[in-house]
Amino acid sequence: MTDLDTAHAAMDAAPDDDAKRLQFYERLADTELFMLLGAEAAGDKVTPELFEIDDQQYALIFDREERLAQFVGREAPYAGLSGRVLSGMIAGQGIGLALNLDVAPSAMLIPAQAVDWLHATLENAPQEAEARLTEVSTPKGLPEAVITGLDRKLAIAAGLAQSAYLAAAIYDDKSRGHVLAFIDAVPGSETALARAAGEALTFSGIEAGTMDVLFARSSDPLAAHLAKVGLRFDLPALHDPQAPGAPGMDPNRPPILK
Repeated sequence: MTDLDTAHAAMDAAPDDDAKRLQFYERLADTELFMLLGAEAAGDKVTPELFEIDDQQYALIFDREERLAQFVGREAPYAGLSGRVLSGMIAGQGIGLALNLDVAPSAMLIPAQAVDWLHATLENAPQEAEARLTEVSTPKGLPEAVITGLDRKLAIAAGLAQSAYLAAAIYDDKSRGHVLAFIDAVPGSETALARAAGEALTFSGIEAGTMDVLFARSSDPLAAHLAKVGLRFDLPALHDPQAPGAPGMDPNRPPILK
């Protein structure tokens, strides 16, 4: 069973549970998928093999290379890319996704409208703010689903920061919320990390209030205080510092062509 198989089974077992459905689409976005191509790639341009089912066009995708090979039964060109990159490629074109057809328990047809929704959800950019943080303390009141979602998101952001701390926050305007502070983030990774934090909230399926993101160095006094009161998340180290921590974390990464 793959992660997508597990998420699909949970969604299928609770069809009225919005949280399970959101979690499935989160796995889809974070998974490296293999898309069948209609022809060999020309440079960095790829053309998916499209199939029509009930007047809807679908691109064939699989979450394992061997599943694609099992379905096709012959040598065929394909591209490897994350679900988030794939949704951005085909959104707005009236193309759905045929996932793991005939080869896995997670086989399903994802309509074009769902692809468009996933792309729009992933494109929600974090908003910058100038509020001044005046106090941080031990986090309270965040649902377990948010903690689990953050843990999962940060586990795939390998090499983008040393660690992160979640804490309750009070600002100079007396507003309250939560803050996720990344320690020693790699320069240029800030947007990807902020998006990952935002997605953890979005796909938790819970109205969890406000969670801001900030960045600090391990030498900052704030980092030392957060280490005392915050909930720590360790991001995995990355052996190759030039490679992105997970499929699609780097929006400029081209598809892997096979």
